Amino acid sequence: MAHIRLENISKKFGSHTALSGLDLEIADGEFFVLLGETGAGKTTTLRLIAGLEKPTEGRVLIDGVDVAEWGAAERDVALVLQQYSLYPRYTVRENLEFPLRPKIRRLPEEEIRERVARAAKTLRIEHLLDRKTDRLSGGEMQRVSIGRAIVRKPRVFLMDEPLSALDAKLRESLRTDLKSLQVQLGATFLFVTHDQIEAMSMGDKVGVLNHGRIVQSGTPQEIYNNPRDTYVASFVGSPPMNLLDGRLVDGRAVMAAPGFELPYAGAGGGSGGMPKASGAAGGRPLVFGIRPEDVHLESGAPVEAIVHDVENHGVEKILTLQVGGATLRATVPARTDVRIEQPVRFAWNPEKVVLFDKESGINLRHVA
Repeated sequence: MAHIRLENISKKFGSHTALSGLDLEIADGEFFVLLGETGAGKTTTLRLIAGLEKPTEGRVLIDGVDVAEWGAAERDVALVLQQYSLYPRYTVRENLEFPLRPKIRRLPEEEIRERVARAAKTLRIEHLLDRKTDRLSGGEMQRVSIGRAIVRKPRVFLMDEPLSALDAKLRESLRTDLKSLQVQLGATFLFVTHDQIEAMSMGDKVGVLNHGRIVQSGTPQEIYNNPRDTYVASFVGSPPMNLLDGRLVDGRAVMAAPGFELPYAGAGGGSGGMPKASGAAGGRPLVFGIRPEDVHLESGAPVEAIVHDVENHGVEKILTLQVGGATLRATVPARTDVRIEQPVRFAWNPEKVVLFDKESGINLRHVA
C-alpha cells in the first residue's frame, strides 16, 4: 500500500499542455477514481505516477518520497490497461507467472505457484489456468490481466479504463469484482475512466479532471449533491443535473423562459451553505441546478410543460419536458402514465436546488 501526492504538476508535449497546476492526493489503501472526458489528461496523470512520463513542473511523491528520478520498476506500481497485454501463445498460468520470473531476480518456484494460485482463486479463473489466452473471452482476458498485476503485490494499482472494451453486463460484474478485490487486498487503487457510473459506484473518492486540472475532489455523494460548478453538475449524474437560467425575485426562482417560476428554499433545508448562497445571489443572473429525481409531476403544480420525450428504463421513466424555450428532465416511476406531446404540471423539491453564478459557473455554496 502507498500514499500518493501530486504537487503543482504541469506536463507539456511540445506546444500542447496536457496538465496544468494539478494537485492530487490519494490516501493509503484508498480506491480513487480519476474521472474526465477524453483528452482531459487522465492517462497522462497515470503515466506520471507510473514513471512512464516525467512532469514538466511539479513533484510526484509516493509515501512522502519524491520519485522524480525513479524508474517505473523502482516505483513498484502495477499498470492495468484497456488492452490486455497478454502473451497469446502462453497459457493463463504462464501469463500469471511471467512477472515473477525477472532475469535479475527470480522467486522460488514454490512462492510463484502460491502467488499464482491465490490470484487465480481471487479472480475465479482457476479453471482457465491451462488454457491459452487467445481462447479466452474479453472478460476472462481482463481478469488474467488484473491477475498479472496482483501476483506482483505492488504498492499501487494503476488502472487505465480497464473495463471500457467490455459489454455492459460484464462491465457491471467486473465493477463489483474490482471493488471487492481492492477491499480484500487493502491496496491503493487509482482507476481512470470517462464513465461517471463507474466513478460513482466504485470510488471512495472521485477527482473530476477538466482540461488538465482537478476541478473537484471528494466522495461520490459530495460531488453529486454539491457540485462545485456547472461543468461537474452536467458531467456527473445520469441523466445529468438540469441547469436553468434565471434570477431570484422575492425569494422565488424565476426562469428566463416565460411562465416558469418555482419556490426556492434559500433559508432552510439544512444545507450549511444555502443561506449564504441565497444572500450572495443578489439579483444577479443565475443558473438553477436541480437533479431529475427532484422534479415531480403533480396535478395542480405551479408550472405546465409539454412532454417532449419518454425514455423507458424499466424501473423508471426519464421524461424530457419543455417549458417555453427551456428543457429539463424528470425521473418518474415506471407506472407513470405519460405520452409524448402530453401537457403535464410539475414542481421541484425546493430544498434540493443548487445555485450557480451564471458568469463563472461556480456553485454559490463554494464561494468564499
